[in-house]
Amino acid sequence: MLKKKPGFKDYIRNIPDFPKPGILFRDITTLLKDNQAFKHALDGLVEKYKNKKIDKVAAVEARGFILGGAVAYGLGAGFVPVRKIGKLPWKTNSATYELEYGTDTLEMHRDAIEPGERVLIVDDLLATGGTVKAVTDLVRQLQGKIAGIAFLIELTDLKGKGKLKGYPVYSLIKY
Repeated sequence: MLKKKPGFKDYIRNIPDFPKPGILFRDITTLLKDNQAFKHALDGLVEKYKNKKIDKVAAVEARGFILGGAVAYGLGAGFVPVRKIGKLPWKTNSATYELEYGTDTLEMHRDAIEPGERVLIVDDLLATGGTVKAVTDLVRQLQGKIAGIAFLIELTDLKGKGKLKGYPVYSLIKY
């Protein structure tokens, strides 16, 4: 008899009170370490965008790199690393965004995206939306066209999609 195939949520480990009390951390390393679950998740993201003529995939360090690089490969697209300030070796554009207590800044190389290129933004998790909103600002600074924004996980109660209005957002897993 065949067993029912587990869903993606079955591969996500929930860690209470991390990184601080009251936070329930959704740990994706348990999905990443399972070859079939990881492949299936990547296939799901690639399948969603395979006919969207994606030129570049932009992803934020660090977990976004894991997904974004593989999705770029699957789509036959280039990969654009988006990093915290001071981590990229060449001329950059930057975008600052709000955190719970303060701000942070992301950077992208100035030659990462050509005007008019179709860009898919990929990250592991959509929470409040601030980080990915900053990435949309960077793509727009370089005159790229945002073809979509994809996440492995979306925390719907935090309403991060609200900061991404006007962009097509897709999430494999929703909590």
